[in-house]
Amino acid sequence: MRIAACIVATAALLAACSQKQGIAPERMADAIFAVIEADRASYTNNVVNRLQNEEKVITADEHWKDAKALPLPAQMMRMGAERVAEKEAGFNYALLSLWAINKQNKPRTELEKQGLQFVIDNPGENFYGRETLGDTEYFTAIYPDVAVSPACVSCHNEHIDSPRTDFELGETMGGVVVRIPL
Repeated sequence: MRIAACIVATAALLAACSQKQGIAPERMADAIFAVIEADRASYTNNVVNRLQNEEKVITADEHWKDAKALPLPAQMMRMGAERVAEKEAGFNYALLSLWAINKQNKPRTELEKQGLQFVIDNPGENFYGRETLGDTEYFTAIYPDVAVSPACVSCHNEHIDSPRTDFELGETMGGVVVRIPL
């Protein structure tokens, strides 16, 4: 009886494994964001905030090469996104904001605008949607980009080009957009 049960279970397992089952786009986007958010928060807190604000060893600067400074967390994220794009990994991501200091970080699609407003209005919640860009349909996820460090708040509040100067620690400042072609 036990052998028969094992054979049936093994056959069912083999049948399930032989069917091509992909990962749901939402689950994939959530996993991608988890890595992005962990790396971004770690760099912001353990490198930028520690070296710039606590130990005052080196600053972070948007002109980091010329200033011999640290890249800003947003720049580190863009560098990672550009490398992913070069590898044609099957997805892309960007950091966007309704109050972008750098104009290229403003939302460009209606779904991006809608999603950014949603994550601002609903702290801790993510936004999911679908959009067609060109000839391709995308699953688009937008996650809150939260000020995790005093370095985030001071940089945005003190920047001469910042359209908003009253951010607080823990507040949603923008969003991470993950786009996966369907």
